[in-house]
Amino acid sequence: MKVVCIAEKPSISKAVAGILSGGRPSVRDTRNKYIKNYDFTYRFPSWGDCHVTFSCVMGHLMEIDFEPAYKSWQSCPPAALFEARIVSKVGKDQKGVYDNIVSECARAEILFIWTDCDREGEHIGSEVMGAARQKNPNIRIYRANFNNLERAHIIQAARNPVALDLRAAAAVDARQELDLRLGAAFTRFQTLQLQQAIQALADQIISYGSCQFPTLGFVVDRWRRVQNFRPETFWSIKVSYVRDDIDVEFTWKRGRLFDQLAVVLMFERCLESGMARVASVIRKPTSKWRPLPLTTVELQKQGARFLGMSSKKVMDIAEKLYNNGFLSYPRTETDQFDPGMNLRALVEKQVVDQQWGTYAQKLLDGDYRAPRNGRNNDKAHPPIHPIAHVAPHALRDRDEHRVYEFVVRRFLACVSEDAKGESSTVDLEYGGERFSTSGLIVLARNYLDVYPYDRWTSSRPLPAFTQGELIPLDTANVTEGETSSPSLLTESELIGLMDANGIGTDATMADHIEKVCERGYVFKRPKGGGGRGGRGGGRGRGRGRGAANGDNGGGGTGGGGITEFVPSNLGVALVEAYDTIAFDASLTKPFLRKEMEEKMRAICDGRKTRQEVVHESLEQYREVFVKANREVGVLKEACRRYLEV
Repeated sequence: MKVVCIAEKPSISKAVAGILSGGRPSVRDTRNKYIKNYDFTYRFPSWGDCHVTFSCVMGHLMEIDFEPAYKSWQSCPPAALFEARIVSKVGKDQKGVYDNIVSECARAEILFIWTDCDREGEHIGSEVMGAARQKNPNIRIYRANFNNLERAHIIQAARNPVALDLRAAAAVDARQELDLRLGAAFTRFQTLQLQQAIQALADQIISYGSCQFPTLGFVVDRWRRVQNFRPETFWSIKVSYVRDDIDVEFTWKRGRLFDQLAVVLMFERCLESGMARVASVIRKPTSKWRPLPLTTVELQKQGARFLGMSSKKVMDIAEKLYNNGFLSYPRTETDQFDPGMNLRALVEKQVVDQQWGTYAQKLLDGDYRAPRNGRNNDKAHPPIHPIAHVAPHALRDRDEHRVYEFVVRRFLACVSEDAKGESSTVDLEYGGERFSTSGLIVLARNYLDVYPYDRWTSSRPLPAFTQGELIPLDTANVTEGETSSPSLLTESELIGLMDANGIGTDATMADHIEKVCERGYVFKRPKGGGGRGGRGGGRGRGRGRGAANGDNGGGGTGGGGITEFVPSNLGVALVEAYDTIAFDASLTKPFLRKEMEEKMRAICDGRKTRQEVVHESLEQYREVFVKANREVGVLKEACRRYLEV
């Protein structure tokens, strides 16, 4: 029996073929210089001894586009693209890959698909299936359920084939069609209207994407809050008491008030009471919880926050580490480890490391704890974790090692004990007002010893107080302050907003952020590098290369490598225009795209068909399109105001 196995990329086919063949496959070239065919014999429990050819694709085989009659921008009104006929064809540079699959599957009994176990992987698998059935319509189709390149895991996947998830593939079909139609219609509409009306945009493509525009909207919304911020004066009461040479400051339970007279009256009442009374003294054990198992979104957020890398770079590196067999699959929503996983064996592999090996040994010697469970489980992939130990010199550069180190330390922290401490809280009653102070003693750092990204330190010890005692305060003052401006969005915060609002998937968020930067709607700069956040882009294009008032986005790295996002003039104009045209259903708000993503899940669950979702979503966006056409003057005026200055 002949079995053809197809992976999603060359590195995976080479690695899995090496495992299944015992490291001795014969190798043949194909018409694509990056793709090899690996031939060997393997015994499958269900199929017996088989002649296996293991090959791969390089991402999607097929692409969709409008018929040639609609390709020219002048061929039809943009609105016609909501219904124009779409054709599917072999992708550019994919002909050799496609032909290899057709040829190898022509005389095969079984096609065994080894693409990634997510929606995109299922869709690529369906494309491979379509190619295989060109000359062999009766070929049987299976897929491997795997998420890392550990030998035992690959053998398990080879022995337990499952069915291809055609519902997930249909969801990707729907998303691809919607992205094509909406992207083309709105891009042509915006571009044709603005090129004619705004000299600065005469040769510029004003691209639209249903995920990119809400991403831009988040950036502009925060920028507006910064620009519109006006400080307010507030007042508070502070008291302190010195005991055992320790100056203890107590914080007012009301925090702060914006009515000076009210604060003064309360303060006078305090002074009239004379002594303060210790209302309560509470000492209790406390813990700082170890982190949850690592998801894709969390990796992107923490990578941007702690490693000073863009989310796109973090994901690209994680993908390389996965392809090399060092990490598990880095695209997962799951923050729960399966109880059947042998996590101790993974800890044992890290014992040899010079930095965290001693800590790993302590876990094996008795400090190991079962990890906490989060609330998410995509039923496809485990949390991101290390598969093998890798020395720094075995990685390409320092950034690869930093991402690998973060994943390892996070994993070791997950199977450690929570940090333990004791908290002390003293409450005072003074003239009818309540004041409080607190202290912390860290008794056992536990997971903090291996996870330096969290901070938890002992405070200055509090002196002894007794409940009910009266104490003469040393100072009591009314203090004055001002509210501080919000900060511009950091990448970690932006990913958090996208995740909470359903903009993109864990696998695509970094790409959407990169897109709005490439399109010149947003640019990055070091955190705190430009005061209150002048707009990006000077006169005309608003491409985000410069900034208002001569600020070029430079300055120091005040955020310690953390970047923040500033919208360009064009980005601000687009958001302002669409919010004015259709605020509740604005293209720059997350609601329409979030609803579309929920409908994609309905396809995967079998609650809706691909056709239903495409029709419903197109009708929703068509309403906005019609309104934007009717009020196109609003779009032009916003661009004139921000670009023709």
